[in-house]
This record gives sequence, structure tokens and C-alpha cells, in this order.
Amino acid sequence: MEKLIVEGGIPLRGSVRISGAKNAALPLIAATLLAPGRHRLGNVPNLRDTRTFLKLMENLGVRHEREGDVLTIDSTDLRSAEAPYDLVKTMRASVLVLGPLLTRMGKAKVSMPGGCAIGARPINFHITGLEKLGATCRLEHGYVDAEIDGRLQGDTVYFDIPTVTGTENLLMAAVLAEGTTILKNAAREPEIANLIDMLTGMGARIEGRNTDRLTIHGVDELRPADCDIIPDRIEAGTYLIAIAATGGEGTVTHCNPAHLPSLLEKLRLAGLIVDEGDSTISIRWPQAKPRTLKSVDIKTMPFPGYPTDLQAQFMALMALSTDVCVITETIFENRFMHVAELQRMGADIRIDGHSCVINGRGLQGLSGAQVMATDLRASSSLVIGGLAASGRTEISRIYHLERGYENLVEKLTGLGARVWKEQE
Repeated sequence: MEKLIVEGGIPLRGSVRISGAKNAALPLIAATLLAPGRHRLGNVPNLRDTRTFLKLMENLGVRHEREGDVLTIDSTDLRSAEAPYDLVKTMRASVLVLGPLLTRMGKAKVSMPGGCAIGARPINFHITGLEKLGATCRLEHGYVDAEIDGRLQGDTVYFDIPTVTGTENLLMAAVLAEGTTILKNAAREPEIANLIDMLTGMGARIEGRNTDRLTIHGVDELRPADCDIIPDRIEAGTYLIAIAATGGEGTVTHCNPAHLPSLLEKLRLAGLIVDEGDSTISIRWPQAKPRTLKSVDIKTMPFPGYPTDLQAQFMALMALSTDVCVITETIFENRFMHVAELQRMGADIRIDGHSCVINGRGLQGLSGAQVMATDLRASSSLVIGGLAASGRTEISRIYHLERGYENLVEKLTGLGARVWKEQE
């Protein structure tokens, strides 16, 4: 097992290219199950999660080839409708094959993904939505066993709360249903718009892109399609926060500023200068001295609100501020596991229910320490803390980072950081 070594105190400078979004790539890969033939996906990140998902697809009978960031997927010889526990247990997004398998093969048997470090994330919205469209779902021996007689039937599905994977699963199920399906209070994340583009290219008829009301007119069949994965907004936000935390100046390229409205506003409120281009975001500190970081409250919300996947990173930044702020987590009930590790680096953070109170210690307030990653985004907050801290930080269990950050060490090194991997 490897650990990450970070020598802190170096301002990050330069530019970094953003990879394709993991959270967009996975549903688009699942969507290829809907139509036999060869699909082409571009800008696909090479991550632990995408590789795991492709293993699951192989288990279903799907073949794939990768050349650079281009993935060609052939779903012609689909031979299985079962997603086994051994594969699903390692990644919750595997549940995304439920809708496509059910609507194409008339049945699906998908292992329940279970809980995870940051919260339960139950799939009841997926199941009740599919049942509303006419599926019969049984929960037996740790599996969701679903089947339909003929085709799914269009209906209206209301989500009590916006759910990204629930919206994606119901979208993929409904495109081949008979009649019209309406999804109300649907999630509006950019990754869903990317999936809609993919499905539309396959011949689906979907109205309401970028809104919380999606209308899907079922079609009889779909065809293979070509589609590019959108840039990873969470990766872009992570590097912007890292540059800010180190007192640096830099630009993230090949990104979409419209996907990060709340983060960019919070960074500006903290006193940083943020400039947006068509596909770039630049961040720098003002000329005035001494440099101080203003404390800013955040509350995680569904898009376009502040993303939960950037909560831990912003907390590391706020530990360097000059006053008190409150970070409130409304999406996942257990997403403060990074707090204890940031405290080991000197951060003054107190958990109060679903909120954290951060008493900023100033730009020199963190020191290097031995810490342990607990989940993907918590890992990146420790990297940011280590980059801003004085001395050496050792981060263990970095396999979490490899799930969602492509070429992290190389990209940070390109910005001037001293960071490398060692064996535990």
C-alpha cells in the first residue's frame, strides 16, 4: 500500500489541465447498455472507479477498447443481467446498470451497494421509481431483483429530494418505456445534462435539460452514439482551492466555469481574485499586504448550490482564514471524517451536529503531520492541508485519491509542489 508525502509551504503556480468527470463518465458508460453496437466516449478519465465500472461491464458481456482518453464500448453481446456483489461492493455507482439492464433485457439483478464511509445513500428512490413505471422489484439475499412483463410504462415520478444517481437511473429506464415519463424534482447537476446529451444522440426524446422537470417520450429503440465527457468540476474546484491555500497563482484549463458558480462566489468572498474564461478559471491573491483570508460560511446543497464533494476541501482552506465560519453539510450525514485528521495538522474545528465551526488560524496555522485518508474527497482536503502546512505531511490509504483524481502527483508537481508516493 502506498502513502503520499507532501512537503508544504510552497505556493502553487502555473496551469493544470482538468480531466473528464468521473461522475459523468460512469452513467454514460452504463447508458451504452441501452443500444447494441459500438459507442464512442471521449475525454474519459483513467481512474480506479472507471476501471472498476468497466470490469462490471465486462462481466455483463460488454467489450471495450481504450486509446488515450477515448473509450470504444461494444454492447452487442450482452449476456448477463446480473451485477454481482464482488464488483458492486467496491463502488456505489455500479447501481447505475439497474435501469439500463431492466429496460433492455426485461430483468436485472443488482447487488445492493450497502453503506459507505460518508453516509448511507439508500437506493429506495431508484426502486420506487422503477416500480412506478411498472417494474416488479424484490429485495432478496442482498440483491435488487427486478423484472418487467413487456415494456416499462411511462408515468410521473416525484423525488422527495433531488437524487443524482436516482435521476440518472430513471432517465435510462424511461427512454425505452412505452408512453411519456415525467421526472419531477429531478437533480440538475451538469453530469445529468451530459447523460441527456448522450441519450439524445442515441435517439431518445427528452425535454427539460438543466431543469428539475424532465419529460421523456419513450421510443422503440436506440442506436449507438458518440459523446464527450464533460470536465470534472470537482477536480477543477480542488485545484483552485489548493492554489488559494498555498498563496499561489494559477489557472485550471479545459474546464467549464458555469459548473462551479457557488464555489467561485465563495472564493471571491474569501478575498481572492477569480477570473473566468470560456474554458479556464484563474485565481490569484490581491496585491495588498499582509495577506489575509476572510472566513466564509458554506452550506452544501444540490446544484447549483455549493457541492458536497467540495466541502472537505473548502474546510481545509477555511482553517487558514482569520475569523470564525460555519460549514453545514445537508447531503450526507457522516461527511466530517476528515475533521479529526485536519485537527492533527493544527486546524481548530468543532463538530456541532450537521455543522462544523472553524476558528481560522491564519495562513501559517497548519503544520505537517501523519494523517489517514477516509474517503475520496476527505483525501483531497488532507492534500490541500499538507500543501499549505509547514513541514512534511504523510497521507496513508491514498487509494481513495486514485478513485477520482487522474495523475494527481504529476499535476501537482507541474504546479511546483513537492509531492511524491512511497510504500507504507
